[in-house]
Amino acid sequence: MPETVEGASAPVELSVVIPVYNEEAVLPLLVDRLRPLADSWGVSYEVLCVDDGSSDATPVLLQRLRREWPQVRVVRLRANAGHQAAISAGLARARGDWVATIDADLQDPPEAIGEMLAVARAEGVDVVYGVRGDRASDTAFKRLSARAFYRSIRALSAVDAPVDAGDFRLMSRATVDAVNALPEHHRVLRLVVPALGFPSASVSYTRAARAAGESKYPLGKMIRLSVDSLTGFSIAPLRFATWLGLLGGVAALGVLVYAVIAMLLGNTLPGWTSTVVIVAAVGAVQLLALGILGEYVGRMYAMLQGRPSYYVAHDSLVDSSARARR
Repeated sequence: MPETVEGASAPVELSVVIPVYNEEAVLPLLVDRLRPLADSWGVSYEVLCVDDGSSDATPVLLQRLRREWPQVRVVRLRANAGHQAAISAGLARARGDWVATIDADLQDPPEAIGEMLAVARAEGVDVVYGVRGDRASDTAFKRLSARAFYRSIRALSAVDAPVDAGDFRLMSRATVDAVNALPEHHRVLRLVVPALGFPSASVSYTRAARAAGESKYPLGKMIRLSVDSLTGFSIAPLRFATWLGLLGGVAALGVLVYAVIAMLLGNTLPGWTSTVVIVAAVGAVQLLALGILGEYVGRMYAMLQGRPSYYVAHDSLVDSSARARR
């Protein structure tokens, strides 16, 4: 269930959750494109903008937008919590029977939301994924790394994640409630949602270039997301460490047999190079195995701490309701 929000009695059929971080350049473009579309969908809606601790003029623009567009609702986080945490905050507070998530950079077309809603109703599914049918606007490295990411996850885990489907999707209220009920931290929603196994469909679209501003997903964050995805949904790395240990043991046994045979044949001259290579190889395997185990132990440690992934500073819907009662 969504978080209890005072003054939220008016029914909302569709919530559009938009995580926003330092997007002052693209916000006016997003509004000009999204508002006429939302008004044409023929449903009651809210546009829930989650300000992920922006440090530019984004908070000012959002407050101005809220006064000009009644359906806009602003949730501001106290500090930058990250893209996935911002979406989670939006899902926890969204009131709609259907909830769409979309980034503010206009690389994913808001026009597809109406198509997603129509597909969900026509086919009776709980989730409609936006699948990037054409990624020509992305760099070759990003296209290659994205395909490698999705195919690796599908191969190493039981999650049947759609290839080239990011965080642009439409979910039913049942799906959102199921996601909100999960206790895990550092959740990767593009894998969490498929892992639920709810009936789904997809809508293909052409991914555009960023309309304005700079990407908020540099290489470091992409690597962190990949590590969280792998350790959160697969135990294959642990099994890999086990196999490394077994192979190391077989190699050590082979060296022992070789040493015994060499001793019996009288060929016992010390070999400095072979000793260094063997010690270095065994040490590398041990360090790699420890690193893999450390990733899983770190996730368990974070779960035991139970710290929230984000902290909400204010919600414009709650604040306006409080002022109305005074």
